[in-house]
Amino acid sequence: MTDVRQGTLKAFDNVNWLATVQVAGSLAQWLRGVPVSRSMAAAEMTAGRKVALALFDATNPADAVVFAVWT
Repeated sequence: MTDVRQGTLKAFDNVNWLATVQVAGSLAQWLRGVPVSRSMAAAEMTAGRKVALALFDATNPADAVVFAVWT
């Protein structure tokens, strides 16, 4: 089952299109290596912005995707 969560973008790798995201409500839970939808402009992926991510497997951040960003 897919779980949609809100998070804060902490870092973005624009070469590999991977993000580090702090999941909302958790100071300690940071997901590293989360794929980012290529439909978003790299310029929008700045640290501190809010993101929406879909988690397809809660134990594997590589099996997720950041699909939206806003301020």
